[in-house]
Amino acid sequence: MQSNQLDLIPILMQLGLAAGFVFVTIIVSGFLGPKKASKNKDINFECGIESFGNARVPFNVRYFLVAILFVLFDVEVIFMYPWAVNFMELGWEGLYKMGIFMFLLIVGLLYEFKKKGLEFE
Repeated sequence: MQSNQLDLIPILMQLGLAAGFVFVTIIVSGFLGPKKASKNKDINFECGIESFGNARVPFNVRYFLVAILFVLFDVEVIFMYPWAVNFMELGWEGLYKMGIFMFLLIVGLLYEFKKKGLEFE
């Protein structure tokens, strides 16, 4: 199977269309958006609660730990779908490799339980 540079034209067209859409959307929203500023409109407002203090207060590390763990375990589950679809074709070798994968996943989860990374106060 040979490919040439003409095969890249649809990809470049799609990238150009996406970039053009983003550019046009930003420019048009700047022209069509409201421009009246006032003291009440410029204050920060979050969920019906007036803000107070400094916005640079650091988050608890556990928040980021839970977010990273969610992404990690979510991606690992995504890897299981192609394996399940091709289970019969992969045979015993595929089952063995998925067993290793699941073992490492369970070890990581047990480590998080041991470190109490999923507990909140």
